[in-house]
Amino acid sequence: MKKTCFVLLFFVTFSLLSFIHIFAQSDDYKVGIGDILEVRILKPEASTDRTTVTPSGQISVAYIGSLHVKDKTITEVQKEIQWRLASGYLKYPVVVVALIESRSMNFTVSGEVIRPGSYQLQEKTTVLKAISIAGGFTRFGSKSRVKLLRPFPDKPGYDSIKINLQKAMNGDAKEDVILKPGDIVVVSEGFF
Repeated sequence: MKKTCFVLLFFVTFSLLSFIHIFAQSDDYKVGIGDILEVRILKPEASTDRTTVTPSGQISVAYIGSLHVKDKTITEVQKEIQWRLASGYLKYPVVVVALIESRSMNFTVSGEVIRPGSYQLQEKTTVLKAISIAGGFTRFGSKSRVKLLRPFPDKPGYDSIKINLQKAMNGDAKEDVILKPGDIVVVSEGFF
């Protein structure tokens, strides 16, 4: 009986550590509005909840209610939940938080492209790649009249950056800017 309990305890511990390791790799990711998180309370009672980050940057967690998570790492969110649960709700809680879907890491392409809309931001996505993801230029789209609107980090509004993709397509790499979350690529109509 003791051997069976030991093997079972070893398996549960190993599985838990493997699960934590998978999500610890994204420790530099900052939670944003619209992201879907999974909060697992493993001890003393097992429960799992999926929650979406609200426009105010909060999630709802069992036993503690609302918690502000915007701009925190997954590890910071996990520690905060565990600390709050241990402060009067549960004895020795074990909590695992996982990012299920990132909806805050988006960019938008608008104007003279085949499929204007919002897209998931991948690592090192440039303006040219973004336009390609949006189906490319329409027959009226101008490669020399592209604008990047980048949100100001500390105030409302955008920094407007003019981009000449014709130069980028001719080898000028500095014209093909790498996108950041929230960027808007606007392709204007060319003159005929």
